[in-house]
Amino acid sequence: MKTALLKRRSSGIAPGWAKEIEKPEIKPGYARIYRVVRQIPPGKVATYGQIAKIVDWCTARMVGYAMAALRGRTDVPWQRVINSKGEISTRSRGDGALRQRKLLEKEGIRFDPKGRVNLRKARWKGLYAHSAEERKHGEVNHGQSPDEME
Repeated sequence: MKTALLKRRSSGIAPGWAKEIEKPEIKPGYARIYRVVRQIPPGKVATYGQIAKIVDWCTARMVGYAMAALRGRTDVPWQRVINSKGEISTRSRGDGALRQRKLLEKEGIRFDPKGRVNLRKARWKGLYAHSAEERKHGEVNHGQSPDEME
């Protein structure tokens, strides 16, 4: 992990006080995956394989590793990435799958009794195919490649 030096300047604490904290290093390829995942609008999901095809150089498994590498608060909507069966992939630790389901349900995603999402209804169409409603609300990247997105 990289170490970043943060300076905290506020009243009551000596100016120039500095504390070292650990900041996770993002693997080079993950940044591009995260840019694509950020494009998935609320109420839609994408599969690991779908993201891999858009990114073009990685596999579905690598997308899974990138999602698993996210820690704490993030602007990457990791919960919107599910497996090709429409299921939430199980986690090796913690209650991540339950948390993911709750986040998706808050966004209006419905699960059947077997815990699956109907991909025909909820699947994000990708970067280049958007509904009129999505265009109306500015949820389109207007044909940018993943490298051009921010």
